[in-house]
Amino acid sequence: MSAKILIADDEADIVSMLGSFFRSKGYTVLTAANGTETLKQVEHNPDIILLDICMPGLDGLEVCRHIRDYISCPILFLTARIEDTDKVKGFAAGGDDYIVKPFSLVELEARVKAHLRRETRHNFEAKIKFSSDLVIDYAERCLFFQGKCIGFAKREFGILGFLSQNPGQIFDKERIYESIWRYDSEGDSSVVTEHIRRIRTKIATYTDKVYIETVWGCGYKWIK
Repeated sequence: MSAKILIADDEADIVSMLGSFFRSKGYTVLTAANGTETLKQVEHNPDIILLDICMPGLDGLEVCRHIRDYISCPILFLTARIEDTDKVKGFAAGGDDYIVKPFSLVELEARVKAHLRRETRHNFEAKIKFSSDLVIDYAERCLFFQGKCIGFAKREFGILGFLSQNPGQIFDKERIYESIWRYDSEGDSSVVTEHIRRIRTKIATYTDKVYIETVWGCGYKWIK
C-alpha cells in the first residue's frame, strides 16, 4: 500500500508541483490550500503531512496545535522563515521537521522517506505485557487493561510510554517535559503533573493498582 501524503500550502504552484512529484513516486496525495481545508483532509488519516506555516486563516502552527493531540504522523513544516526562534515555535507546536523554501525535491523526498521509515519501525514495536492484566501497545498508542483499551491523548501516551519503557528509573518533571514537549522553551514543566494526574485517573477507572509512582522531591517512575 502506498503512503498517503497531505500537502498543505496556499501557493497553488507549490501544491501542484509537489503533488505531481509525489504521485510520480507512488504516493497517494491529498491537498489543501488553507488551514480549514487541512483540518478536513486530516480526517483521511495521512501517513505524513507537509504543512506550510504561512497560510490564510489558520496558519500552519495553529493547525499543528489543533491536530497534534490526536494525529501522530510526522508533520514537516514548509516555510520561508529561517530564524531559529521560528524553528523553535515549529517544534513546540508539534512539528517533526522544518524544510526551508526554496528546497530541493530530492532532499525533501529523502526526508519524507526517513520519517516514514522511522514511523514504520515504531509501528512494528511489540506489545509489552507488564502484568497479567495490563498490556501497552506502543504502535496503537493504547493501554489495554483486561483486554479493554484505555485511550490517551498524544502527550499523555507520550509520558506513559516514556516512563513504562524505562521502568524503575526516576525522572523529574523537567526531564519528562524535555522528552515529550521537546523544543518548547517557553513552556512550563508543571503541565507534566496535570498530564500524569489524567493518566492515573484513566487507569484508576479499571484498577486500584498504581503504575506511576511519585517519588517526592525527585519525580516519577514506572513501577516494575
